Amino acid sequence: MEKFKLLGLLLDNPTMSQKKIAEHLSISIGKVNYILTELIDDAYIDIDKSNKNYQYRVTEKGRLFLLDEIDGFQKTKLSLHSEKRKKVKNAVILAAGSKEDFTQPVCLMEIEPKLTLLDRTLAILHNNGIEKIFIVTGYKKDAFSDIHLPGNVKMVENTKFQWTGSMASLATVANVLDDDFLLLEDDTLIEEVAIKKLLDHPERDCVLIMNESGTRDEAYVEIKNNHLYKISKDIHQLNRIDGEMAGVSKLSYGFFSEMITEYQSNMNPFMNYEYMLLDVSRKIDVGYLKISDLVWTDIDNDIQLKNAREKIYPLLKRKEEKAKIERLKKYIESALGVPCEDVHNIRAFGGMTNVNYRVTIGEDDLVVRMPGVGTEDFINRQEEKDNLILSAKIGINPEMIYFNAETGLKITRMIPDAETLTESMTKKENIMGMVTDVLLQLHNSEEKMKNDFELFRLMELYEGNIIKAGAAFYEGFEEAKASVYKVKDHYESLTIKKCPTHIDALHQNFIKSGDHKLYLIDWEYSGMFDPLWDLATHSIESEFTKLEEELFLQYYFKRNPTPEEEERILIHKIFQDYLWTMWTIFKEAKGDDFGSYGKDRFTRLKANLQEYNKRTCGVML
Repeated sequence: MEKFKLLGLLLDNPTMSQKKIAEHLSISIGKVNYILTELIDDAYIDIDKSNKNYQYRVTEKGRLFLLDEIDGFQKTKLSLHSEKRKKVKNAVILAAGSKEDFTQPVCLMEIEPKLTLLDRTLAILHNNGIEKIFIVTGYKKDAFSDIHLPGNVKMVENTKFQWTGSMASLATVANVLDDDFLLLEDDTLIEEVAIKKLLDHPERDCVLIMNESGTRDEAYVEIKNNHLYKISKDIHQLNRIDGEMAGVSKLSYGFFSEMITEYQSNMNPFMNYEYMLLDVSRKIDVGYLKISDLVWTDIDNDIQLKNAREKIYPLLKRKEEKAKIERLKKYIESALGVPCEDVHNIRAFGGMTNVNYRVTIGEDDLVVRMPGVGTEDFINRQEEKDNLILSAKIGINPEMIYFNAETGLKITRMIPDAETLTESMTKKENIMGMVTDVLLQLHNSEEKMKNDFELFRLMELYEGNIIKAGAAFYEGFEEAKASVYKVKDHYESLTIKKCPTHIDALHQNFIKSGDHKLYLIDWEYSGMFDPLWDLATHSIESEFTKLEEELFLQYYFKRNPTPEEEERILIHKIFQDYLWTMWTIFKEAKGDDFGSYGKDRFTRLKANLQEYNKRTCGVML
């Protein structure tokens, strides 16, 4: 290293004395003399002596040595990460800038009726496990207050957006980010597969690039040694063009911290984040993901918006739908050994927790259940599998063909002439009889489920998950919680005989087959518990009136319920509304949107707490 430094010094200062060289390099004069002798022996320098003055000339061989050393230094970069791959749960969307053609942030423009660019981006992030999203606002920031955003989305403002570049916007999240993240520009319309592949890329610092588009308005990229080497919007700055940045990058927290440190000494307020990323990449490697056939566009003006609506988005949707169907076919092929070409008539249908598909294989109609994002946090799939087998054995659940306890993929036979019960159907006397017959088959079964439904552990888990997600509880939640736990203390003093219980016996999970057969599906929450829980579920989800509930309970008990049984049903209504209120807050914190569902349940929770209070002591809990 000292040889390199001394040679470089002589290149710029050929007449520098040995004393000055020693002072500059902080070494002894004797060490300087020794290195100079080495440089002469290596033919890296020549010396011209005139009287007592020396002039050093760096030879061509010496220049080549310097160039080789510099190239070696450039290839030697810091390694920030002991682990390469890491699950990314955070995202930052840069939405502070304005566009001349638009009177609102571009991400709030509709790409199809009732679907904004931001709606689509948030849905993609949710589908890929992103739990916390920060939107950096600036231009027309109040426009974001006028729309409903999921609970996991937080706003951060760049108050100087008019006088700063995108790096200033990115720097605004420095105080709220504490982990790796996905960085997106708000004007980018892109295939979901690009996000999936970038998140799966082994490099924790990685930019997404695509083929050169020819628009002359993008950040061109040059790759060297399989990593980012140059970024420039000036095509003349690059030796070669390996692609263009597509407005999406994945950055580690360590790399981002280096960007922020470098930016603290920045004197150019209009600096864009791409160039700060390039600066830091000179000492820390940045990988890249290139997708050549990517369907995408950015939207900077009216012409590009029109093109996005009329050409890009329709093409993108068709491609994504085709890819989704192909993935589903491959799942089925892997599970059942059925060739993909034999799977047809694929149709998606509803579900609050999961995504379900009806498919046809040969002459058989099957239902394929794909687990929803985040369900692994609160559903034990092995327990679900065991209970599905048990319910099919009892005869109240359709035949299960395949179940993967690791992925949650489930395939069952389609119920013939299937008709899902509606709220109005459950109020009919013959349907009440069919529902209670199914519940009695389950509750009176000699079969035993391997697991208990751990209600109170689940309550604590949901509350902990909400706190961990940084979501806000509803106003008045703490007071309601205190009352619920007083009810809990009373309930735990009762003697309850546990039996197989469905736990989620809402009317949508009862499927009628013809006039005389009824099935009960979706056993994700099932376990050994108080059977009256299922009665409470069905009653509140069917929105029975007091008279309708009396008739329903008479069908179940074959008599009028006792006061103790009525009290237990009311207690379970309280527990359910408390539990599913928290479930909704948690799910919405992760990006789902259930409208007023959670708040409606919370309102009913408070009403039932008052009803319980009247029945017990006449004093507010």
